Amino acid sequence: MKKILVPTDFSDVSGHALEFARQLAERDNCQILLLNIIEHPSVSTFNSMGITGYDPMENLFIKKMIDKVKVKMEDLRNSPEFSGIDIKTKVVVGNPFVEITEDIVKTETDLVIMGTQGTEGMEELLVGSNAEKVIRTSECPVLTIKAKTNIDDIKNIVFASDFKSPGEGIVAYVKEMQTLFQAKLSLVTINTPNNFTTTRQDFETMEIFATEKGLENYTMDIYNDFQEEDGIICFAQDIEADMIAIGTHGRTGVFHFLSGSIAEDVANHSNRPVWTFRIEEK
Repeated sequence: MKKILVPTDFSDVSGHALEFARQLAERDNCQILLLNIIEHPSVSTFNSMGITGYDPMENLFIKKMIDKVKVKMEDLRNSPEFSGIDIKTKVVVGNPFVEITEDIVKTETDLVIMGTQGTEGMEELLVGSNAEKVIRTSECPVLTIKAKTNIDDIKNIVFASDFKSPGEGIVAYVKEMQTLFQAKLSLVTINTPNNFTTTRQDFETMEIFATEKGLENYTMDIYNDFQEEDGIICFAQDIEADMIAIGTHGRTGVFHFLSGSIAEDVANHSNRPVWTFRIEEK
């Protein structure tokens, strides 16, 4: 891992994400890319190099806002806790989701760490969070964090899957993550009434997967629940896991609306850090 992208709005949760990124950078010698996006209703004529097409007073307001944010970013970068850390800062005006996804590609980011408060009820249905949108489309893994997390406390990671078709590349990500944290993997498949399989079938599938992929230091479990996302979260709570790892198909549009995304729901509702991996459709 070489580059970690951390979007920040200077909130407590984004501060937790940055602190965790700092710990990762110290452990794995990574570069941190700290990104702040200033939202504006008319961003098409504005970029980080200049302003055009705005009312002069509006121009002045935006410029002052950018200058203020840049000072805050520099204060973060120069703070004692980041001494010896390779950290770059960037301030842009735009749509947070668009800017984050574009930066992932431009900077060849290896991991995005985002603080999120999650959403509930009608807000979740109609709006969703930027973190969920990034999870759905990101070409690299995304780690969502809601609370202050110590990297040394990550000792048990739930890896949830059906273990039949986890997707190309996801095993390499899981192994890298396990090595990074020196943690045990708790493999789990969620058995639901609408997608019932027998205990024998599930254990055989998981054992074949673990053997073929060369996994080490793992346990296997089956958890029953009405919904897969609820089962994953409840299982992690029951075993007091420190993190959840799950793949996402990254579906969008009407198909996404009809099927939903288990990974997004887990990231939205879990109080534990959630590490998501993009599974490419065949």
